Amino acid sequence: MTANTGPPSFHLMAKPAGADCNLNCAYCFFLKKAALYPKGPPRMSDEVLESYLRQTIEAQQVPFVTIAWQGGEPTLMGLDFFRRSLEIEKEYLQPGITVERTLQTNGTLLDPEWCEFLRENNYLVGLSLDGPQDLHDTYRRDKAGKATFGRVLRAARLMQEHGVEFNILCTVNAANGSHPLRVYRFFRDELNAHFIQFIPIVERDNQSGNQEGDRVTGRSVRPPQWGRFLIEIFDEWVHRDVGETFVLNFDGPLANWMGSPSTCVYRPTCGQGMAIERNGDVYCCDHYVEPSYLLGNLMETPLVDLVASQKQFRFGQDKRDTLPQYCLKCPVLFACNGECPKNRLLKTPDGEPGLNYLCEGYKAFFGHVNEPMQMMAQLLRQGREAREVTALLERVRAAKGQQAFPARRNAPCPCGSGRKYKHCHGGN
Repeated sequence: MTANTGPPSFHLMAKPAGADCNLNCAYCFFLKKAALYPKGPPRMSDEVLESYLRQTIEAQQVPFVTIAWQGGEPTLMGLDFFRRSLEIEKEYLQPGITVERTLQTNGTLLDPEWCEFLRENNYLVGLSLDGPQDLHDTYRRDKAGKATFGRVLRAARLMQEHGVEFNILCTVNAANGSHPLRVYRFFRDELNAHFIQFIPIVERDNQSGNQEGDRVTGRSVRPPQWGRFLIEIFDEWVHRDVGETFVLNFDGPLANWMGSPSTCVYRPTCGQGMAIERNGDVYCCDHYVEPSYLLGNLMETPLVDLVASQKQFRFGQDKRDTLPQYCLKCPVLFACNGECPKNRLLKTPDGEPGLNYLCEGYKAFFGHVNEPMQMMAQLLRQGREAREVTALLERVRAAKGQQAFPARRNAPCPCGSGRKYKHCHGGN
């Protein structure tokens, strides 16, 4: 058996149905990956499933392991596939090892039986939803061109009824990117969602779906639009929702202000988040499922060797080592670290390649949130709660003679009185 020389832990995103999906979202980069596998079985075999789970569990050098399913649409595999995966897990899990199971889905195939299974087996579900109906249905349609919002909303309600833990994954594109508060308030107020992640759509304008070219499609969010989107939501969140609604796009950068980057896109290097296709092929990253980024096949080469390979190490280090001088001199480099390499398709003002397409938006956002991020970081270092930043910011506003920010009516008033906002500064 190969000695474990890999990192203590890593994340492997499994795609048991490959790029197959029952939807036809206009901006989906992964649908085009079907061309990589025109032949062979369309679904992950039991043999590959067993090898994937066994090797993933055995390769971890920490007391927990994440089994992550994505696609395409993983629920196309059917419940029996996931029941088999649980049986295999139990066979190889050692005492003291905790398993985290995640499933990213469009939700349209979920029913009560699915929800009971997900709840009973502690799956954390990521539900893809792009906001209110008109915004969601702009790009997220099925193979027949029909709207999908109603089916996805039904999935959210079903999961709530059955006690399934789920997060919202919302792509930000040309359609919903100009409606940040409509989108955010829909998730917070209509869905009562407590965990949200916003993913910017940067869609290369080519036919391959690969990371080639410097042009983007009209569906892509524009850099200034992305910055305004984050800023407007942050301003409402920081004055009303800290500690109640968790937005990865804010929690991730906050870790950078704390000096401990944790979220993949904001870390200096990457390379510990790989993808496995239905036939056992392992790629450097979910966004780089391309022939030149193929590490090998775990049915032929031990997974731990693929994870610890020089090719994967170099892929991760390149995120830092290929940054242009323009970025290295940037005052918010510590917060951004060039973001995801897949978005580095522009040239700097000096003509050097490697500038992130979203740079303009990120610069605006990170500059705007610097003061409250510093406040929250200081609170956390003192062993206090980040939510105290709301009262601190209101005192700053009051000292400047500015009107108090409108808080949620049933929330504690940010002035610190201990009364509900509607009975204090929010009263008529």
